[in-house]
Amino acid sequence: MYETSKLRGRIVEKYGSQGKFAEKVGCSLSFLSQYLNGKKKLDQPTMDKWVDALDIDSVDIYSYFFVHKVRE
Repeated sequence: MYETSKLRGRIVEKYGSQGKFAEKVGCSLSFLSQYLNGKKKLDQPTMDKWVDALDIDSVDIYSYFFVHKVRE
């Protein structure tokens, strides 16, 4: 499972809400929520669209999408 807090923060920072971001990138709020909660995975075209919409630099992609959640 991946840590999504940084991605969640970027979504709110750029769009104000997850719903507005989902609308912008053409996915359902349900799919976005399922991804952020570790229940769905992204395919490469979807990730590319999200990276573009969130203005994430290519060197920062890992820190938004691939940091494993630390178990307590």
